[in-house]
Amino acid sequence: MRGLLGRAQLAPGEGFLIESCNLVHTVGMRYALDMVFLDAEGRICKITEAVRPMRCAGAFAAKATLELLAGTLAPMGLRLGQQLKWHAVAAQIAGDAVRQ
Repeated sequence: MRGLLGRAQLAPGEGFLIESCNLVHTVGMRYALDMVFLDAEGRICKITEAVRPMRCAGAFAAKATLELLAGTLAPMGLRLGQQLKWHAVAAQIAGDAVRQ
């Protein structure tokens, strides 16, 4: 229910997927976010860039929201209707910390 609230800022290339989510607020956040709203099949139904603190964004059709550091989406070239798929990655190099 709290998403990124109270967590460290995302690093470039990191994202935070919130399932069962069609509305996000940035109340209490200290940085702006790019957001990708996904329908039940993982298709992009809305893209919102640079949502500043103390704002809301949402999409009625969304079933999940991908939060990214502001400025991440523009170079990615994502478009409405594109389908995103998730693949598990299980790799850890000895001595590296895995950020959760």
